[in-house]
Amino acid sequence: MSYSSDNQRTRILYANQLGKRVTSGERELVILESLALEVDRGESVAIVGSSGAGKSTLLGLLAGLDAPSSGELEMFGQSLSALDEDGRAALRAGRVGFVFQNFQLLPTLTAMENVMLPLELSPRQDVATKSRQCLERVGLGARLDHLPKQLSGGEQQRVAVARAFVTDPDLVFADEPTGNLDETTGKRIIDLLFDLNRESGTTLILVTHDMALARRCDRCLQLEGGRLQAAGRQHHGVEA
Repeated sequence: MSYSSDNQRTRILYANQLGKRVTSGERELVILESLALEVDRGESVAIVGSSGAGKSTLLGLLAGLDAPSSGELEMFGQSLSALDEDGRAALRAGRVGFVFQNFQLLPTLTAMENVMLPLELSPRQDVATKSRQCLERVGLGARLDHLPKQLSGGEQQRVAVARAFVTDPDLVFADEPTGNLDETTGKRIIDLLFDLNRESGTTLILVTHDMALARRCDRCLQLEGGRLQAAGRQHHGVEA
C-alpha cells in the first residue's frame, strides 16, 4: 500500500495489516485480522459494530495502550512498534486525549484537579487558568471543587471531556462516550464533543453503539470479522 507525500503530511494515524490474537486455554482467538485504517488530521471517524466485535480492543491498539500481535501502526508519523511503553506514553503526552464510557475520574480529586492532571508535567504557567476555562466551557464553572461522587453522570462525563481537551490535543479517542448516559444527557455530550472538535481542529476517533453519534462523524466504519469496512459517508449527520 503506497501513499503520496501529501497524504503522509496530513496523515495522523495509520494502520496496515493490523492483527490482535489472544490465547484462551488451548485456543487462540483472533480478535482483529489484517485491518487497515488511515485517518487524516482534523477528521472525525466513528467505529461501530456489534458487542464483542473488538471495538474497544481496536481503540486501545490505535492509541498505543496495547500492542498488536502483527501489522504496522503509526501515530504522528512515528512507528509505535519501535517504542516501548514509556516511549508511547511520551508520544501521547499533550497530544492525545481520552474520553471513556466510565469517565475514569480519580475519586479523591476534585473536578478541577482531575482536569489539571494531563497538564501536570507541562511547562506552561497557566495550568489552573486553562483548566478552569475548560470546565467553564463545558458548563461546570460552578463545580470546580466538587468530587466525582458529588456530580451526576452527565457532569462527570463533561469533566472527562474537559480533561481530554485541556491540552489542546491533536487527537482524541472516545470509547462509548455516551454509553452510561440517558438520551438527553448523551445528546449534550455529543454536541459538546463536536463543538470542541470543530473549534480546535482536533482529530476525533470514537467507538460507539450510538448511531446518532456515529452519524455526526465524517466517516463511519463497521468492524466485523476483525476487519473494517465503510458504513457510509456522512455529511452534517446525513448519510451520503
